[in-house]
Amino acid sequence: MSMLYPYGDQSDPTPEDPYPYEDYYGHGSGRPPRRCRRNRGGWWLVLLLVVVIGGVVAVLSRFSVNLRQTSSGVTLSIQSPSSSTSDEETQVMEAAGDDLAVLQPSGDSTGSGAQLMVTETPGPLPETPSDGGQGLSLQAIYRKCIPSVVSIISTQRSGSTTGTGIIMSEDGYIITNDHVIDGAVAIEVLTSLEETYPASLVGSDATSDLAVLKIDAKGLTAAEFGDSNTMEVGDMVVAIGDPLGTELRGTMTDGIISAINRDLTVNGRTMTLLQTNAALNNGNSGGPLINAYGQVIGINTMKMSSYYTSASVEGLGFAIPIATAKPIIDELIEQGYISGRPAIGINTRDLPAAVRVYYGIPEGVYVDTVDPSSDAYAKGLQQGDTITAIEGIAVSNSEDLEMVKNQYTAGQTVELTVYRNGKYYAVSIQLMDASGL
Repeated sequence: MSMLYPYGDQSDPTPEDPYPYEDYYGHGSGRPPRRCRRNRGGWWLVLLLVVVIGGVVAVLSRFSVNLRQTSSGVTLSIQSPSSSTSDEETQVMEAAGDDLAVLQPSGDSTGSGAQLMVTETPGPLPETPSDGGQGLSLQAIYRKCIPSVVSIISTQRSGSTTGTGIIMSEDGYIITNDHVIDGAVAIEVLTSLEETYPASLVGSDATSDLAVLKIDAKGLTAAEFGDSNTMEVGDMVVAIGDPLGTELRGTMTDGIISAINRDLTVNGRTMTLLQTNAALNNGNSGGPLINAYGQVIGINTMKMSSYYTSASVEGLGFAIPIATAKPIIDELIEQGYISGRPAIGINTRDLPAAVRVYYGIPEGVYVDTVDPSSDAYAKGLQQGDTITAIEGIAVSNSEDLEMVKNQYTAGQTVELTVYRNGKYYAVSIQLMDASGL
């Protein structure tokens, strides 16, 4: 059994303080600055020093607070369009949050054998809705599809988020994105008829960003799903969803298929998506991308954002093709999870460079928590460790770690290089099935 020992040292590596990075609040900035002599322009120097020191303290203080929280999200310049609540709603949830349990996937407990059904396209896809009388008008597409589009309200410990969902079956199976309901303690579904239902989580998969919900309802209008493999660049599409939340729910935007088989890396996983210039905004996540016949051919999942760059970014939205989603959705309904996804069994975060330098931590991936059921826990990995390499490949952030890890399957063994208290350790751990987390 490979345990956590430093290179060249087989002694017990356990430090006296097993949580070496928790004591941030006791660090001062040294003795106060000496009073400057009066001289011409000297006060400018004092002001500059105050601003610089204040900025450093603000960054370190913010990190010290945020270090206690689990970070999540997508890579820079990619934005998952789900919408968050106001600060007032967040404060209310924080007051009650710790007593609430996160919803767990249940699978199809009824044994209904429900599956996503794909219908053939009735005819050639027109370049425009009025091309030779083929396809439907935009008004007809909206009338056909809006009864099958629902709002998703996901209540979490730290607040709530909203997104969009698609009715898959008349008895209440609903498709949405995993990131819309991730960490939810309760989920509500609001239909186009203003009916609200509590929803249970049937299954979810972070790798594909798909989730299936179930509400106790009958006679719902199920969406018609089409074959995404027939789509070509230039085909007309529309998106329906809740941009910026439920206040603008049921908004439809139109555009074209801008690219097919577009590979994007998100959180260390590569997704092959449809690209569209139909406008997608926060709240559109999980909603339908629809062809000219009113068939759902994609599930909207993300947009390109200009938040982290000076370049203007418009009209770059992405959807999961139905051909990709169908087998995943069917397996989620059957058993509640996708088997074989590899996991180390840890929650991680990326440290800002200023924080790493301040605390003398090398470039790598900071370990927030370790799952007690994982082999990583059994081999001695713990909170405060920094993973600097996996299988000899250096990693500088969580995305690097995920990309290498995802090349393996559950049950395989990988070697991690771990930094702790000034020493580097090598530990071989067996990857676990992510469904066990």
